[in-house]
Amino acid sequence: MYPMIQADLGKLRENAAHLAGLCRKAGIQYYAVTKCVGAQPDIVAALADIADGFADSRLQNLARINTAKPKLLLRIGDPAQARDIVQHADISLQSEILTIHALGEAAQALQRQHKVILMVDLGDLREGLMYTDREGILRAASAVKDTPGLTLHGVGVNLTCFGGIIPQEDNLGRLVEIAAWLRRELDLPIPLVSGGNSSTVGLLLQGKVPAGINHLRIGESMLLGSDTATGEAFDFLHRDAFTLHAVLGEVQTKPSRPIGSPGPNAFGERVSFPDLGPMRRGIVLIGRQDIDVDGLTPRDVRIQVLGASSDHLIVDLTAASGYEVGDVVTFGFSYGALLKAYTSPYVHKAVVG
Repeated sequence: MYPMIQADLGKLRENAAHLAGLCRKAGIQYYAVTKCVGAQPDIVAALADIADGFADSRLQNLARINTAKPKLLLRIGDPAQARDIVQHADISLQSEILTIHALGEAAQALQRQHKVILMVDLGDLREGLMYTDREGILRAASAVKDTPGLTLHGVGVNLTCFGGIIPQEDNLGRLVEIAAWLRRELDLPIPLVSGGNSSTVGLLLQGKVPAGINHLRIGESMLLGSDTATGEAFDFLHRDAFTLHAVLGEVQTKPSRPIGSPGPNAFGERVSFPDLGPMRRGIVLIGRQDIDVDGLTPRDVRIQVLGASSDHLIVDLTAASGYEVGDVVTFGFSYGALLKAYTSPYVHKAVVG
């Protein structure tokens, strides 16, 4: 049934095994991030014997992961959802004392011990206490220590997610130093120092991850073989583990430039197109409601994506003779495009391997 995303489980397993091997060689735990694929059970099962744990930003996804391995909530918590966080996640990333207290109350009510990784902002300016705010960091860490039902399991960081700041020896070194300082101040083991996401893999390959970083949360590199710190591909990983299949609903020869007085399109954008003469144009039956158009790459290099409306993807088939109505066109993904398509209820999911 189309449109459809097909996941190659064999390629995913190979990617995960390569990354897990790199991590373990450096004494680092490897958590597989499943948010991009909605924690699809087939994919989780394929990674079950490779990953040290699973991480996701959505509680609904964590709830459907059936594993004895630790489950980590990636998104900082909503205090109102504290009970669900404790129920579905063994560990969570946190930065606010109000949420920490709510988690403690929930953990006691559920008679569970919940682990907290205190997030530190090393300059990317997303979540976490600023690394320069030692008083605030100590206050939040003390709140975890002093709250029954909670364990201060680690400190962590996110990089390249908002500000585009890449992991380096100096900024990750600050996280290691903060962990050591908190251990002394609080007389706690604080076993985990979580050094970020796929953007740290390049540093890992260079052997430059500071000693003391012992945990990574890896999604995009595993799924798409990408080095998120540079935007390039890792040559030892598969980039084509996921393929979008969608059907051509129309194939017509039309002008390449719209006719008439231009105004904004359905999304409020003012677009212009060069006059390239008559063009064999195809309409693929998928649109912006389901995919990020800019993140799609046709597998057939002769096809060019021209744009999309809510439900229709327009492609140039002039150089790609042979395509007709009813034929299937295939595409590769960027991370954003895969995330959007995989979480669309209108795009079917299938696996091979």
